[in-house]
Amino acid sequence: MAIGVFDSGVGGLSVHRALVDRLPQADFLYLADQANAPYGGKGGEEIVDLTREGCIRLFDQGASLVILACNTASAIALRRLQQTWLPTYRQSLGRAVNVLGIIVPTIEAATGLPWEHEAERRGDKVERLDVLGVFSTPGTARSRVYEIEIDKRRQDVAVFSEPCPDLAGMIEANAAPQDLLAKITAHVLALSQRIGRMPDRAILGCTHYELVADLFRQALPAGTPLIHQPVATAEAVVRYLAQHPEYDPGKSGLRRFLTTGEPGAQNDLVKAFWGAPLSFDAA
Repeated sequence: MAIGVFDSGVGGLSVHRALVDRLPQADFLYLADQANAPYGGKGGEEIVDLTREGCIRLFDQGASLVILACNTASAIALRRLQQTWLPTYRQSLGRAVNVLGIIVPTIEAATGLPWEHEAERRGDKVERLDVLGVFSTPGTARSRVYEIEIDKRRQDVAVFSEPCPDLAGMIEANAAPQDLLAKITAHVLALSQRIGRMPDRAILGCTHYELVADLFRQALPAGTPLIHQPVATAEAVVRYLAQHPEYDPGKSGLRRFLTTGEPGAQNDLVKAFWGAPLSFDAA
C-alpha cells in the first residue's frame, strides 16, 4: 500500500516533499494530470470528473489514501467525491480507501482553530481586523471556500481572494523568473488596491505557488507571514494516519512519479525546487 498525491501538474510536489519529510519510510505515488492542466479555469463538473479519474489511477496503483494536492480539486471536487462516489467505490474495491484535501489543514493553520470549531455569532464590534490575502486559481476564488470557512470560525479575520488566471500555467511552462515576478507583483498590487492596503498575512492558495514562494516574498511587504499549505497538510496527514490505522502508507520508501502528459525530465524550476533532476513515468 502507499499514499497517493494528486495534482493537475507539478505544484503538488511541494506537498509531496513535505509529506516525505514527515513520513520518510512511507511509500508515495505522485500523479500529475499534466494532459489536462491547469484546472483553475475549468468548469465544476469537469474538475470533479478529472479528479475522480486521477484518484482511481492512484488506487489502481496501490494507494490506500489519496491527498488532493490541488486547491481547485479540493475546493470543488472533494466533498462531492467523499459523499457520492467513495462509499460505493470502497465497496467495489473491498478495502479501505479515502481521499483527503489540503484546504481543511490550511484553514486550521490560518485560524489557529480545529476544523470542528465554529465561532459564536456576536454583535460586538471587532476592534481590529486581521486582513488575510489568498492568491489562488480562478476556480478556487469562485468557490469562496476560504472566505466562507474562515468567517465561520473567526470574525476578526477578513479574507480577500486574488484570482491569478495564468500563474500556474506559467510555472508549468518554466517561465523566466523575471516574468513570474512581474505577474506576481501585479496580482499583489491588484489585491492591495481592492483591500485599500497590503494584507497582514497571505495564503498561497495554489500549490504551484509554493515553488515560487520566494517571488511572493519579494512582491509582498517584507516580513509578511505566508501560510504554507504543504507543512500544514503534512502535519494533518500524520495525525490522520495515527488515528486511522486501516490506511496503510507502506514502509519501503518507494517514490514513483507519474504523469498523464509527456513523460520524462521535468523543467528547471522543478529541478531547482526539488534539489535534483526529477523524471515522470507515463501514467
